[in-house]
Amino acid sequence: MPDLRVLVVEDDPVAAEAHRTYVERLPGFTCVGVSGTAGRALQVLARGNVDVVLLDMHLPDGHGLDVVRRMRAAGNQTDVVAVTSAREVAAVQAAARIGVVQYVLKPFAFETLRDRLWAYARQRRAAEAGQVVADQEEVDRLLHPATTSSVPKGLAGGVLDRVVQLLADREGWTAEEVATSLGTSRITARRYLEHLADQGQALRTQRYDGRSGRPKVEYSWVSES
Repeated sequence: MPDLRVLVVEDDPVAAEAHRTYVERLPGFTCVGVSGTAGRALQVLARGNVDVVLLDMHLPDGHGLDVVRRMRAAGNQTDVVAVTSAREVAAVQAAARIGVVQYVLKPFAFETLRDRLWAYARQRRAAEAGQVVADQEEVDRLLHPATTSSVPKGLAGGVLDRVVQLLADREGWTAEEVATSLGTSRITARRYLEHLADQGQALRTQRYDGRSGRPKVEYSWVSES
């Protein structure tokens, strides 16, 4: 089956490039464009060569949900994955009502988006193959798809996203500070931080506190603004 064609709609250039890079790393997906405004996104969608949109909710010329409504009014049934910092319950519910298939909160680790796009792809391809459901349990899985994380052994996707949130909220964290915030050991915190650094999502630097000659390793988020 051909790759699923993805349009990234994001007004922040750093975040847009990060999302484009994430998509291009995924087997089975191809990024066919990046749009920074609602108007430009609708123009691209009108060409009919997009399978799924990664859509930010806060755009300079309109709200992401309005983009979806205008798509549907024009007869465009392209699937939408919200990729946003909008955390209001009302926003999540409104997105679900108009058919947004996944809702991913910024900032996030690569694995978070990967797992949700893979869950979306499995469901889409099952539908296109004409598969039928066997029982209520399978219906529930389709309506509320679980995303089984494949982060490295010993790491939990939920904790990884909490570490990402910490790094995005403040410049520069040591493993000790992350451990204190999460209520974990320093060794555990360092494993998550090192994983993000190895993935290119966190930057390692040296922090000198002036009290001793030995610097501490400090981590900063680099993939999202």
